Amino acid sequence: MTIDEHALGFGAGARAVYAADPWTSRGRLYPETGSLTRSDFQRDRDRIVHTTAFRRLKHKTQVFIGPDGDHYRTRLTHTIEVAQIARALARALKVDEDLAEGVALVHDFGHTPFGHTGEDALHDMLKDYGGFDHNAQSLRIVTKLERRYAEFDGLNLTWESLEGLVKHNGPLLTADGEGTRGPVPQPILDYCEIHDLELASFASLEAQVAAIADDIAYNTHDIDDGLRSGYLTFEMLEEIPFLAGLMAEVRARYPYLEDSRFTHEIMRRQITRMVEDVIAVSQERLKEIDPQSAQDIRSADRAIATFSEKMAETDRQIKAMLFKRIYRHPDIMRIRANAARIVTDLFHAYMEDPQLMQGHYWVDCIPQLGPAARARHVGDYLAGMTDTYAINTHTRLFDHTPDLR
Repeated sequence: MTIDEHALGFGAGARAVYAADPWTSRGRLYPETGSLTRSDFQRDRDRIVHTTAFRRLKHKTQVFIGPDGDHYRTRLTHTIEVAQIARALARALKVDEDLAEGVALVHDFGHTPFGHTGEDALHDMLKDYGGFDHNAQSLRIVTKLERRYAEFDGLNLTWESLEGLVKHNGPLLTADGEGTRGPVPQPILDYCEIHDLELASFASLEAQVAAIADDIAYNTHDIDDGLRSGYLTFEMLEEIPFLAGLMAEVRARYPYLEDSRFTHEIMRRQITRMVEDVIAVSQERLKEIDPQSAQDIRSADRAIATFSEKMAETDRQIKAMLFKRIYRHPDIMRIRANAARIVTDLFHAYMEDPQLMQGHYWVDCIPQLGPAARARHVGDYLAGMTDTYAINTHTRLFDHTPDLR
């Protein structure tokens, strides 16, 4: 029995000329035979979902560490929300939804336990050995650390998926080879030596929509979680004209709505307005540059998928409020300090005795490695931990574990 490729539910019909084309992908580092039933970008997406790193996201912190409740976002629920928004944007802009979704699903793989607190602590521990960057760690995971396939380490993703992972927030190098946001992390430079991801250009439009979807998702759900936790109030939201307008709109239509429904009505409107803003801006920029290929998107002099100036200002206002009211709240800062202590303690313990890293596949070789190589293996092991595993391990190895509530 054979499959009629022309009758399958995917292909070039719904894609714009500037979309990334899975049928003419730049390929994989290790060549593989294609699939008759899935495009290469679908296969990338599916490989990402089936990883250990993806499953770990369910027990990694988004904002609230050790929350007293089951309804706060984790890295996994955040990632799913980003993927949903990325697909919506990709469909509206007629680019490849599977590639956009894949980049969205993989974008947080490299995050440590305890959110940015863990990342900051691990960066401090590794500062003499190249530091730690969660985006570079995501690349290490999908090109080296996941050990599932018989013929290669990592997932052997397509060039386009790897490019999107590394460059979804924009070029990492200027045309002169200078870092656009400081030095490029060494793991990214090392990988580009064998598989050039063209760090001085923009990523595909699919990767760009995944990046802006991340902003939309966490701006919205951090407000939602902030209201649920009590760190935010409706009165605080009134300080931002955009949010005040949404609240007035909801009150006018539903004057007697209970708080939980009122919150949801605000959030759904926030997502809709931000998504529509990105679509409008993107369509205008596409008209201006008139791209005839995905490469034209990469070589453009600016990002395509972005906020308007007005919405970008709203985005800045929301982030400032979240930093002031939540991320830098004294209670959160106390918990962050305790979480950083856990990561720091574990790092020193593993550097002193690598045999404590149970199940790490390099554990028997690490004692013979130099300090830099040993530190990187310890960093890999710690970054892969979930919040719960880090806490339980610290409790097992130390007499006192800091309180994260």
